[in-house]
Amino acid sequence: MAEIQYLDYLLYAVQTLSDDLASLTYRTAGGQRAPMIISTRGHRLEGVWHSGSPMGMIINSLRGIHICVPRNMTQAAGFYNTLLAGDEPGVIVEPLNGYRIKELLPSNLSEFRTPLGEPEVLIEGTDVTLVTYGSCIRIAQEGIGQLKALGISVELIDAQTLLPFDLTGTIVKSLQKTNRVVFMDEDVPGGATAFMLQQVIEVQGGYQYLDSTPVTLSAKAHRPSFGSDGDYFSKPAAEDVFDTIYNLMCEAKPAQYKPLY
Repeated sequence: MAEIQYLDYLLYAVQTLSDDLASLTYRTAGGQRAPMIISTRGHRLEGVWHSGSPMGMIINSLRGIHICVPRNMTQAAGFYNTLLAGDEPGVIVEPLNGYRIKELLPSNLSEFRTPLGEPEVLIEGTDVTLVTYGSCIRIAQEGIGQLKALGISVELIDAQTLLPFDLTGTIVKSLQKTNRVVFMDEDVPGGATAFMLQQVIEVQGGYQYLDSTPVTLSAKAHRPSFGSDGDYFSKPAAEDVFDTIYNLMCEAKPAQYKPLY
């Protein structure tokens, strides 16, 4: 197990991870295995170099390595147990600001496992499907609470892993019910949100269940702004979740939802 302090610093290891670790089993026709776990943490915290979320770069350069993006430390522990029980490489991106939040300690901490490629429905809804992961889950939950007060029902799905991505078709099943979808994360525009959209809409055929244009909600097209409030202005906030989904409902049901401004 290798530890890289922050996700931003994964850049220093990408060449070795991409050329050597990710391709080892493929290059040797399964003759060699590399059960290596890279432990790191990222997403929201503070500052230009401690709040990175370059997930698009990672999932495109590290095909052949499991990419796990847990929403909290309990789910992260489950991923460690899953990878330790196998013989394949994986990167676990712990939510950095999760270290500041207390969680209930599972009684089977060293035993339970978080499955790979299985999204989890955290909140059931009927109007819009919101797909995200990592630290954005808490942001999404706050925005969904504001929307609920206006009668908008949002189904929140935690992707949990980006590689592999939704092997169970959970998101498409949700689309069959809501007919609208928003993909959200902290990467730059065209990053991991675009990957998730392509997987669901094109690869899994989710387009046939849509009544509205699919939407991506990402960070701004730059590194997080400097300062303690930099993440708030650079990355999606609860207000952005509210505005994005409310505007989607304004288009879908104009007689019921009027533009706020």
